[in-house]
Amino acid sequence: MKRYLIFLLLATAVRGYAGDNPKYEFRGAWVATVNNIDWPSKPGLSAEEQQREAVAMLDMLQGNGINAVVFQGRPCSDAFYPSTLEPWSRYLTGTPGKSPGYDPLAFWIEQCHRRNMELHLWCNPYRVAQNAAEPLAANHVAFRHPDWIISYGNKLYFNPGLPETRSFIVEVICDIVRRYDVDAIHFDDYFYPYPVNGVPFPDGEAFAMYGGEFSPAQIDDWRRNNVDIAISMLSYAIKQTKPWVKFGISPFGVWRNKADDERGSSTSAGVTNYDNLYADILKWVQNGWVDYVAPQLYWQIGHPSADFTTLCHWWNDNILNRTLYIGQAPYRIEAESSTEAWRQPDQMPRQIQTMRSIGGIGGSIFYSAKHFNRDLLGFQDSLRVNLYRHPALVPTMPWIDDKPPLAPVKPRKRGKNVKWEAPKFSSELDRPVSYVVYAAKKGAPVNPDTAESVVGITRNTSLHVNKTAGKRSQWYVVVTAVDRLGNESEFSKPVSIRR
Repeated sequence: MKRYLIFLLLATAVRGYAGDNPKYEFRGAWVATVNNIDWPSKPGLSAEEQQREAVAMLDMLQGNGINAVVFQGRPCSDAFYPSTLEPWSRYLTGTPGKSPGYDPLAFWIEQCHRRNMELHLWCNPYRVAQNAAEPLAANHVAFRHPDWIISYGNKLYFNPGLPETRSFIVEVICDIVRRYDVDAIHFDDYFYPYPVNGVPFPDGEAFAMYGGEFSPAQIDDWRRNNVDIAISMLSYAIKQTKPWVKFGISPFGVWRNKADDERGSSTSAGVTNYDNLYADILKWVQNGWVDYVAPQLYWQIGHPSADFTTLCHWWNDNILNRTLYIGQAPYRIEAESSTEAWRQPDQMPRQIQTMRSIGGIGGSIFYSAKHFNRDLLGFQDSLRVNLYRHPALVPTMPWIDDKPPLAPVKPRKRGKNVKWEAPKFSSELDRPVSYVVYAAKKGAPVNPDTAESVVGITRNTSLHVNKTAGKRSQWYVVVTAVDRLGNESEFSKPVSIRR
């Protein structure tokens, strides 16, 4: 790829994820709204108070190097946005169906993008109520279609075995994608619910109606097929609506144990995706239905039943041709933890270094955002000073789009401020959404494959470049454009800055 000669660096390395401060790395945080885990801190706050809390949380996350927020906008068949399909969430006002007086999802998207963070909208597909005794909003779909609803373990769920519920979920997700500038749709590990000991899931009537060629002995296969159908429908519908919107799944950390399947991991988990949640993640990846997988590896390095390192290797070996992130558990870090490993300040940094050393793992998602506000035994300092000291781009997804945008034009300087103009684009896939600013001392190369020369990533068309090494030093600055899928343009023409 043609570059200006003063910036040329001959390199044979392919862009990847291994090494110190990789240039491409997903650095996400889950923001849980169910039961007001992360935000808002309690129901019933005013719109202004909710927005202040959101801004403070995002500023804190940005300060720790986070470049993506996984925001839970549909925790229980409810909405953190105005919808004609589902009621306002109780977690906003305390009253299901009551408007908070503004659009929280639009606010979070705008605030995330202002900070050059992606927003992945986290939705739960089947959960209707955390407590079956809680009142639902009068306009809830459960009242129009009570036959869609199942009570299990004192909670309410959509029955995954009904074609009508699958169609409704797809309609809800497409409505979100159509109306909002989300970067991805994200589902967690809750498909069929976690089993309640000794209580069978009450889907016998649905099986009798829609079991088809499945025998009663194959009801588990039928359940997996139900979830397969939902995932394939969602994948197709999302891409038909907006081809650039990614679809990610964050499953439980163990697909299957090797004792039950030779393809499984060397673990002894009591619950697995395949056997208990009826989620065949590997099939979804093999069929290209999902764009990324983020297994929740909330165990420590050396866990006797589910070792973090073992599982990182297993997922990395099995998530082929799609992106792999790792869900991590800063919520477990605690000076008084009963588990010795979580009392050690190096546990989480070691996990990140382990992931980077494996190669192929695209980054992390941390559960959950609020924990970065408490004492994590120095983890925040490790991120800011070492692990995340350079900004990173979100990994590319070439199966969606691999065409880079054009380079920024008319770069110019005023003092230490560098400005440029956005390039032209022919489609939404090619539209630049952010810019990478590189700087190097005169005579030194800029390596586009590492993070060391990156001085900033911004959604604006200007940046203050504050390079201070050496008196009377001269720096050269170039800018690239980055599209929605992380594809990066060639360099702009260079501009020079003197200290």
